[in-house]
Amino acid sequence: MQERLVTLYELQLIDDQLDELEELRGDLPAAVNDLSSQIQTIKNQIEEKEKEKKKSLEKRKNNDNEVERLKASLKKFKSQLYQVRNNKEYDALTKEIDHSEEETAKLDAESIELENYVQKIKKEIEDLTPQLDTLTAELKEKEAELKQIIKANEREEIRLKDKREKIAAKVKKNDYNTYMRIRKALGGKAVVAIVRSACNGCHNVVPPQRQLEIKQNKRMYSCESCGRILVSANVAEEANKLL
Repeated sequence: MQERLVTLYELQLIDDQLDELEELRGDLPAAVNDLSSQIQTIKNQIEEKEKEKKKSLEKRKNNDNEVERLKASLKKFKSQLYQVRNNKEYDALTKEIDHSEEETAKLDAESIELENYVQKIKKEIEDLTPQLDTLTAELKEKEAELKQIIKANEREEIRLKDKREKIAAKVKKNDYNTYMRIRKALGGKAVVAIVRSACNGCHNVVPPQRQLEIKQNKRMYSCESCGRILVSANVAEEANKLL
């Protein structure tokens, strides 16, 4: 059991060092993720607006083509007015002329609205572009800072991760699951030693009888106050020697 406890505490010591390296990065990883998310959102907005603009331009082009066709028909109908032989033919032609003129006016009005809409979209895209440029520049700066910090500690991080992998492989599955659950819930500290008769995690005093039991290293005990795994000073000392 003592070896089991030593291995768990050794894992905690390695994770402590990895946590320190992570802390050196500060809020840079979160800032990079946030900026990347903002940039992607704006890119999506611009993409959607570009699609709307393209759709509107295509619609306006179709309208223009239809207006040209209607104007050609109008010219033909008006020339035929001079060739009618009776009122019936005249009424039919004037009806076609009226319909063509109404459709032309309708399409012209719609094209004006489409042009206004296209200009509005262009303005919105123009307004978004500087925001995108600013965020992109800021992201490059944050990524460069983060990359520099990561590079400075790269060798040490690789060494620690390699050592952690080897230590974790020796930990029993149930112990590891318990360790990770407590670590996640309590800010990274899952295994702590008793220091000056108190839990070194929450600093609450451990009852004397429990201290004696923990010193025997015969089983795993948890702090009654915070729930962290408690180990004796001997276990902590042995684990520190192995690092």
